[in-house]
Amino acid sequence: MISISSRQGRCARAQLGLLLWTCVALASLAACQFRGTAGSGSASSASPPVAVVNGVPISRQFFEFYIKGIAGGRPSSELTADQRKEALDNLIRAEVVAQDEVKNGRDHDQDTADLLELSRLNVLQQSASQRYLKDVRPTEEELRAEYETQVSQMPHEEYHARHILVATEPYANKLIEQLDQGANFADLAKRESMDSSKDNGGDLGWFSPERMVPAFAAAVVALKPGEYTHKAVHTEYGWHIIKLEATRDVTPPPYDSVRQRLLQIVEQKKFRAYEDSLMKTAKIERKLS
Repeated sequence: MISISSRQGRCARAQLGLLLWTCVALASLAACQFRGTAGSGSASSASPPVAVVNGVPISRQFFEFYIKGIAGGRPSSELTADQRKEALDNLIRAEVVAQDEVKNGRDHDQDTADLLELSRLNVLQQSASQRYLKDVRPTEEELRAEYETQVSQMPHEEYHARHILVATEPYANKLIEQLDQGANFADLAKRESMDSSKDNGGDLGWFSPERMVPAFAAAVVALKPGEYTHKAVHTEYGWHIIKLEATRDVTPPPYDSVRQRLLQIVEQKKFRAYEDSLMKTAKIERKLS
């Protein structure tokens, strides 16, 4: 519930303001382009408005749209009277400010106009996505195929390694000499490494090579468990001495545990294909040099 007198209420008010910005920005843009005055969807509902601000009505439809956005899809009838009043007060306050901005021509400021245009594009793209995907829901076969694709692209092996990070190659070489003479890698890391992993003896835990910068990853995969690099590895962070502790096979996550993510991936691909089809038929002139 949205409280108006507690910490939860303050969070709710912040949420109100966040969505309010988007709604009012879009409403102001539409008003500026089509009616020449500020307004909040007054032509979209035949029912009596919930408020009139300087002669401009705030429609009940717009108010309900706003409520659903800040109340997790619930209609205003499921909120308390105080919560409905606070929501309306915030909407009125924003309408007053928006009207003043339009009146003084500040809606034509370049940054403001660009932000309104970006909001318009985002909302229309989201609307197109919802409309298009409603009729092309991914099938179970498509989800299974995407699962196999994702699994095939996963790393097949993970690595457990330690490292010692120092600023210069000569200093790294001195530490390598100490290791060659039998020094303990973890102890040396705790004493000499610049990396935060020094507190754990340079332990980086388990990782796939893709998570590391290329030079570091290449050095790791070239080692066998128990080996360390006898030549310091240079990256943007400094000079590394790396020891491979162990390797293990990567087990793909069960299909059911990632099904929702697969659904999102397939939907994104479907909508991308739809966008591509529109791009092919659109007349586009690229002017950027």
